[in-house]
Amino acid sequence: MTEIRDIGEGDRDTWRRLFTEYGVFYKTDFSDTVLDGVWAWLMDAESEVCAVVAVDDGRAFGFAHYRQLPDTFTAGPAWYLDDLYVEPGHRGAGAGAALIDAVAERAASDGGGTLSWVTSADNFTAQSVYNKLAKKTTVITYERAT
Repeated sequence: MTEIRDIGEGDRDTWRRLFTEYGVFYKTDFSDTVLDGVWAWLMDAESEVCAVVAVDDGRAFGFAHYRQLPDTFTAGPAWYLDDLYVEPGHRGAGAGAALIDAVAERAASDGGGTLSWVTSADNFTAQSVYNKLAKKTTVITYERAT
């Protein structure tokens, strides 16, 4: 039975492996500095970045990173799902949806607002899940390094 819970100190090694796999999917090689920095955010109660993990038989096999931010359209809170990853062997059983639902529940209990996220245009597997959970927008995302 899959459990969704807040990430904890004991999840460090598993999270590091999962986040590294997530980076490989997005053709990104996370340095130790990045891995250590993100982990420090996740363990800092004052950080804006939070995480939940999907666990089966005591072992984490997926995660979602999320944060609250101000919404200028409502002058209230909004929520952003930064990263979502489920090990390939656990996909298709509802863990991704459960992680998103858990983030949405936390957002609802902490002021509500809109939960949004992006995915690659060619990530059709994830989109098939997302299309059942949320409305696809017409927003186009741009990036600029600074």
